Amino acid sequence: MATIQSQHKWRFFRSGGFDQVALDSAADLQHLSELDPKLWTVLNCPTTGLEFDCRTLALLDLDGDGQIRVPEILAAVRWSCERVLDAEIMFKAPGLPLSAIDDQDAEGANLKAAALRVLEITGKTEADPLQVTDLADMTLLFSPHHFNGDGVVMAELTSDTELAQLITEIIQTQGGQLDRSGGLGIHGDSLNAFYQQAAAVVDWHAAADPADPLFCPLGDKTVEAVAAFEAVKAKVDDFFVRCQLAAFDNRAAEALNPAVAVYDVLSNKAISSSDKDVAALPLAAIAAGQSLPLGEGINPAWASAMSQFKLLVVDPLVGSKSKSKAGHLTADQWQQICDQLEPWRSWQAAKPDTTLHQLELERLQAIVAGDGKERLEALIAQDLAASTFADNVDAVERLVRYQRDLVTLLRNFVSLSDFYQRKHKAIFQIGTLYLDQRSCELVLKVSDMARHATMAPFSGCYLVYCTCERQGETPLQIVAALTAGDVDELMVPGRNGVFYDSQGRDWRAMVTKVVAQPVSIGQAFWSPYKRVAAFIETQLQKFAASRDKDIEAKTTTGVTAAATPASTPAATAAVAGFDIAKFAGIFAALGLAVGAIGTALAAMIAGLFSLVWWQIPLVMAAVLLLISGPSMLMAFLTLRRRNLGPLLDANGWAVNTRAKINVPFGAALTGLARLPAGAKRSVADPFAEKKRPWGSLLILLLVAVAAAVFWWFKLN
Repeated sequence: MATIQSQHKWRFFRSGGFDQVALDSAADLQHLSELDPKLWTVLNCPTTGLEFDCRTLALLDLDGDGQIRVPEILAAVRWSCERVLDAEIMFKAPGLPLSAIDDQDAEGANLKAAALRVLEITGKTEADPLQVTDLADMTLLFSPHHFNGDGVVMAELTSDTELAQLITEIIQTQGGQLDRSGGLGIHGDSLNAFYQQAAAVVDWHAAADPADPLFCPLGDKTVEAVAAFEAVKAKVDDFFVRCQLAAFDNRAAEALNPAVAVYDVLSNKAISSSDKDVAALPLAAIAAGQSLPLGEGINPAWASAMSQFKLLVVDPLVGSKSKSKAGHLTADQWQQICDQLEPWRSWQAAKPDTTLHQLELERLQAIVAGDGKERLEALIAQDLAASTFADNVDAVERLVRYQRDLVTLLRNFVSLSDFYQRKHKAIFQIGTLYLDQRSCELVLKVSDMARHATMAPFSGCYLVYCTCERQGETPLQIVAALTAGDVDELMVPGRNGVFYDSQGRDWRAMVTKVVAQPVSIGQAFWSPYKRVAAFIETQLQKFAASRDKDIEAKTTTGVTAAATPASTPAATAAVAGFDIAKFAGIFAALGLAVGAIGTALAAMIAGLFSLVWWQIPLVMAAVLLLISGPSMLMAFLTLRRRNLGPLLDANGWAVNTRAKINVPFGAALTGLARLPAGAKRSVADPFAEKKRPWGSLLILLLVAVAAAVFWWFKLN
């Protein structure tokens, strides 16, 4: 993007460690395209995970890629400024007066006329401003009795009862399309599909001739006969093919009949004529040239179906044949039956697959022969031609939403003034997390946990990831930045808190992950001592646990030894013996250690008291600085680079600067528990631990020892 030299006098403010442009006037909007993109805070942001109207974001996202980019922002600003008389209206309270719309050109005139129509429909006057809520339900703005430009025609749109009935029948068989008025209608595609299917059904019926004996060999009984034929066809075909194989090779007959083992299986259970194993057997015994018995000798599972087949098909078609009278059907007779029923069966196979069969044939014939299709096409064309009002209503909605939301977006995109000036929450701040007597305001939604966990640590912030749950809602993943207070041993995964979203709804929040970072230099000062204390505590616990385990083991061994009779006096002496040399060695080693420590302490104290009195505090401060200095330096460097950018980048933003979160600003983002002003506080705790003098006595003893040592060194 080429940089344009702007003649507009911009105003910038310093916050977050960088210069941000102030957008406060109509001139700022009109010249926004001249602002160097390098001075924009953000270059693109996602359309999801934001506390911002999703419909407005959809209108801004011209290419539908899920990202709001600089050209789309500029296009929205430019169009808004062109459609209003004074762009200062963009900075006013939500609500677009009719008088603010510029109607000097055709587009503006149509837009203003549509806006006036919306006011009339919603029961407002010309003096009332248009609000987003007036356009929230578009179905209220469009009547089913009027054309609305969407190409969908409802039955209510015509006074012709025949056309209305036809529209209803199309909806019943093809499904309805949603009209802008909220009802169901038809459009060109469903109309064409209906008439194509209707013509196919009419042609299919025309192909049938019930009076033709070749087409309906059994007259009005053909349908029933074909059903009985279809029920046994596969099984009869199987029988005759097996018999033909037996005739082809007489060795095949035995294999084509069921094996004896099959009957062994059946013999071990109660069987019936409906048993699947029985039905799977051949229709009758297989032999070369065998005809199919129609009575005795038939598989009992097929007896009923074959009886119907004989009654409805065989007797009427080949009943005069001797074999059929004898209760058998030959292969030639079976082929004759197949040939006679084939025309009807082929016609049935060609039956169109459509729901239009639910309509009477006479009605379909009348529809195909009538001019309903042409008349409905004319209605649809009229509706499409009336798209001006609908299109202008869309433009009215866009302008009203931009007047309410666009400046807010600019103050979270071109600059981050909403975030740093704290008059309003930024659009990426989705709520407040309450956890361990603190409130965290910098809370972002996490859509991709893996990506966020990779990028977010570079922010230098102490991060707490939580899973939030609320009955009836989809679980929500969030990340909160803790920028003030003490966090030592605080955010252990599994801790619970409460998250309040922007609507004030409370969610149960459970900590799932922590990214530890320094929170303040004061915390860093004490961290070495806390780590040492934690280490000593851990070692003491390990030592106590080890001693307890040893005592338990020795006690168990002693009890076992006492319960077991000693085999010899020597063995008893070995168990109960005491190694005086080992005991003396331990005491000698302890004595040497205590002596060495005492000597070192004495040397340190001697060196300390050899200094002038005012040098002693300096030495002690130097020691503290030596211990805490590295931690404080690391904390200082981390806090100095703490910034918002990686947190937003992890959510799909393209942040164009280092948006710092310094210590004072961080303290404002995390609230700590404090008593209200003027509150009375009682310090009396009935369950407080009783005060004992041992601590004071120990301090006095140490002071006395120090004084004695100082006096001894002075004398020597």
